[in-house]
Amino acid sequence: MKKIEADSLEDALIKASNEFNCSVIDLEYEIIQNPSKGFLGFGKKSSIICVEPKIKTTKEESKKENPQHLIHKTPSSLRQEKDIAIIAKTIQQELKELLGLLPYNIHTILVKPYDENTLYIKLDGEDSALLIGKEGYRYKAISYLLFNWINHKHGLMVRLEIAEFLKNQEEMIANYLLPIIETIKLTGKAQTKPLDGVLAHIAITQLREQFPNKYIAFRLTNDGQRYIIINDFHHA
Repeated sequence: MKKIEADSLEDALIKASNEFNCSVIDLEYEIIQNPSKGFLGFGKKSSIICVEPKIKTTKEESKKENPQHLIHKTPSSLRQEKDIAIIAKTIQQELKELLGLLPYNIHTILVKPYDENTLYIKLDGEDSALLIGKEGYRYKAISYLLFNWINHKHGLMVRLEIAEFLKNQEEMIANYLLPIIETIKLTGKAQTKPLDGVLAHIAITQLREQFPNKYIAFRLTNDGQRYIIINDFHHA
């Protein structure tokens, strides 16, 4: 993944498409920072995304590369998997040392590869609720800190699960999005209600998986809450 910065999300996506020499709809991206105009030039923020091109493998291409229809991993991909596994083991040990300094009973500290660009981190124990906090505010803070540490040092994304918090939030958002997904299929566009940080991230991930060819981005209400818009790219 590559970090791209521009004045707006649209500009960042266009810049990424030029760098990867592909269409915007062929990009997988994660929004790290939303743009903000600030006040009188103060506090202005640019749009920052982590982005990479989608990997496309058709059935015919797969047959061409492997006549026997068997998947053989290349030495480079095996090395990459080994490297991520080593990184995961190192981070797991460092997390154990870090959490050991806190007055919390966390008996499960697991770090393993989730995919080629992401580490899965699982924390669980009697004091899990204290790490989640009211409405997930501590979960968000911990997730943010872990991402900034791991992405800066290793260039990897993070999927954090504390107890069953992430799983439950994903199921809740999936149910909430059902009528919105039907609206998109019927009309081609829709928008969500304002969503909190963790829920907003989960929702935009699920929507992009459902509609990879749609323009899906955050917008801010007048009081600074985030909601998601979905439409065609030429109507963005």
